[in-house]
Amino acid sequence: METNIAKQEFTITVYTENQVGLLNRIAIIFSRRKLNIDSLNTSPSEVDSIHRFNIVITETEDVIRKVARQLEKQVEVLKVYFNTNEDIIWQELALYKVPTDIIAEKVSVERLLRQYGARAVVIRSDYTVFETTGHREETDALVEVLREYGLIEFVRSARIAIIKASDGFHTKINEFENQQPGEQVFENEYLNNGQKVFTM
Repeated sequence: METNIAKQEFTITVYTENQVGLLNRIAIIFSRRKLNIDSLNTSPSEVDSIHRFNIVITETEDVIRKVARQLEKQVEVLKVYFNTNEDIIWQELALYKVPTDIIAEKVSVERLLRQYGARAVVIRSDYTVFETTGHREETDALVEVLREYGLIEFVRSARIAIIKASDGFHTKINEFENQQPGEQVFENEYLNNGQKVFTM
């Protein structure tokens, strides 16, 4: 498999046990390589007691593969994937605070908010908070629109993502449990020249 030297956006998905200090060790792996994390989200997964990290980074495929292998060396890490944006379904949540009086005076604002799929989550006499979800380009575009109406605050969450081709971690746990000693499980087209190797 040819190494892709062009940088592009990847989402690294890491399934882990929930252990104190793991986030710090993961961050060190990136900092030692002088890699900038664009977005990091951690949350429970579909399996009890197993957590899931979504890490967004813009780098070459070769660098991402090396980072993924290094992540897998952590004792608490159960599984690592990395995918391009075409291979995942992803969203980010954004909140926008704007002055209520200005919004109330502009009839066109309601149309704009519908256009961007935004909804009001807090309405007070001094400010209103709107919420929307989408890709970064979409949430950034609404920022530019609301600047004209006195945008007070803006915040965006880290990326959450689901892998299109994944059957869920339940399936992988069953594969591990049914695996014979010394048997190898191959998957993830990006790792190990087209296959990811688990040795148990």
